Amino acid sequence: MSIRIYRDPYGVPHLRADNVHELAFAQGSNAARDRGWQLEVERHRAQGTTAAFLGETCVPWDRLVRQARLQDTAQLCFNGLAEDTKSWVTAYVAGVNSGLEAGAGMAPQFTETGLTPGEWHPWTPLAVWLSMHLLFAGFPAKLWRGEASSRLGDDVCELFAGEGPTTPGSNGWLLGGDRTTTGAPILAGDPHRIILDPGAYQQIHLGCPEFDVIGLATPGVPGIAHFGHTGGVAWGITNSMADYQDLYRERLRRRGEHGETVEALGPEGWRPATAHRETIEVAHSDSVEIEVVETERGPVVIGGPDDAEAFSLRYPARVSADLGFDALLPLLRATRVADIDAAMDQWVEPINVVQAADVDGGLLHRAAGRVPVRSRSNRMRPVPAWETGHAWQGWYEPMPHRHVEDVAVMANERGIAAPLGVEFSAPHRAERIRHLLAQSKTWSATDMCTIHMDTYLPSAAPLLDLLDRLDNTTEAAERLRQRLLRWDRRMRADSSDAAAYAMLRIAVIKRIAAHPFLTDLDGALPYPEIFQPWLALGTRVAMTMDRLLTSDEPLGNDRLTIARDALEEVAAHSEPTRWGDMNKLAPWQAWPHPADETWPGMSGDHDCVLSAGTVREITRYVTRGPAARYVWDLARRDDSLWVVPFGASGIAGSPHQRDQLPCWLQGEMIPVMTNWDQLTLEHTEHPTDLC
Repeated sequence: MSIRIYRDPYGVPHLRADNVHELAFAQGSNAARDRGWQLEVERHRAQGTTAAFLGETCVPWDRLVRQARLQDTAQLCFNGLAEDTKSWVTAYVAGVNSGLEAGAGMAPQFTETGLTPGEWHPWTPLAVWLSMHLLFAGFPAKLWRGEASSRLGDDVCELFAGEGPTTPGSNGWLLGGDRTTTGAPILAGDPHRIILDPGAYQQIHLGCPEFDVIGLATPGVPGIAHFGHTGGVAWGITNSMADYQDLYRERLRRRGEHGETVEALGPEGWRPATAHRETIEVAHSDSVEIEVVETERGPVVIGGPDDAEAFSLRYPARVSADLGFDALLPLLRATRVADIDAAMDQWVEPINVVQAADVDGGLLHRAAGRVPVRSRSNRMRPVPAWETGHAWQGWYEPMPHRHVEDVAVMANERGIAAPLGVEFSAPHRAERIRHLLAQSKTWSATDMCTIHMDTYLPSAAPLLDLLDRLDNTTEAAERLRQRLLRWDRRMRADSSDAAAYAMLRIAVIKRIAAHPFLTDLDGALPYPEIFQPWLALGTRVAMTMDRLLTSDEPLGNDRLTIARDALEEVAAHSEPTRWGDMNKLAPWQAWPHPADETWPGMSGDHDCVLSAGTVREITRYVTRGPAARYVWDLARRDDSLWVVPFGASGIAGSPHQRDQLPCWLQGEMIPVMTNWDQLTLEHTEHPTDLC
């Protein structure tokens, strides 16, 4: 057997093999060599063992992963895979194991931490996927809604229903052939995630006699799950914002002479729960012992048998022993939108909105995944495990589909996924994309960059409308007011007006959070620190400020007072700096001592199409943003474009570690290359692992 590894001018790996399993081996081996440190960090995160080499700050994550039983769930899901999927994933894992030693040799992080590459098991890619998406649906928001409802009432709780502070989002849009210069569809978008260094997505080209696919792969997971182009059909996804994880309030008790047995109170009385203890090793500190408990609802992720109340988590993959990985090979083999549609029928979690287009003009816009059917109270807040009426009643079906005429847009708003969720993004990004697409009758692939990089901030309107109503301000405040009313509402990095607006926004958010109607929610809520980003009052106010400023209740006439006082405060300070000086890139690096790099300031903001920012009452660093951008051209695949935040390589010092950063910042993209004759052959492998 032979595997050929090619590179294009940006170091993107192009892998070619004689069959599907050899190609899976090649993808795993390449990921281990190019992203060895990243892969091992993800494996440890999925196992709950990161504290052993990264220290005690990782204990909260390790505890959650172990209590949620991700490893056990991954094994169950792997065992339930179809045989061809199982052997394909196993080949990928064999490739990872074959390449890790070489990958570790090129990554100084291993030496600095003393970490030795470990063995990947056949189910490890599934565990990695589960780990990456454990908090994706934002189940901690149910803790917030539960507290808000009990303290302030359901009406106030509804005011705060919006995209969570760390919930990843995305933009995606689809143009039929009647709206393009070539007469063939174009599919474009950008997934918004926590910005990782190395990146969350790996540009890759996979070729064998069965298929030839380019796309954005997830390091540590075989195939191309989210964004791909097979030549005949292309697809992309966004987060649907569906609600598919439930929290149950549990009453637990110990039984037996030494309390070795745990029971949980359910609708039919006290029932046995499983329980065992595990030890979390911690670098340079004492180890931590935890108890892992699972009730008939699910694993207990907050509290335990010795607490007055605990909370269990119920999620589809654990209930059905299925993660949806049987969809991955059919995606690679797809030639038309009907193939993508059929593949997505097998998907489980996370729940996505999918768009696809093919060379025959076929268009697809649908939701994909497995959403449980249960009472509305389950979707809103934690529910009592001991009461009837909260059990899951099968799965929502059929998943929503929407006919596409010539344009379809998805940006985490309610849209097609409305029946599936509770909290969605405000419609600002989706409406802005539709508005921009309406400005021209026809578009080319290269035109898409202008949409990706749009910095207009629609959500500024409510606050600016309040400013327009103010009078009797001080001279300094009046100058600032007039200046902001003339502002073009674009969050450009070089804009001092955008910075002034951001400072005003911070001041308004702080005043709303201090308003008497929110007094009962002031201060930390009594839950583990890992959930605090969903529970911080300032964060919740920030994410729904425009709604609070346009609703008569509960602020009423205080809205004008808040705006006036905030304006006077900002006007009394020194001239604000540029927005880019306040909105600096800050990627997450799993490194005990990150390199002292000076990261650039960025354009964009949370509600811009260029959605780059963080929690808005902080407004200092960009932790979330476009983890990639893509444009799939169905007329000619090599006219497609893509870019990632840093580069194709995760190896420190590689010429391809940072070479895409300037393009990503400026809104440029690099060409997709699929012609094997135009690529550079790096080397040929003849591995024995699959023989």
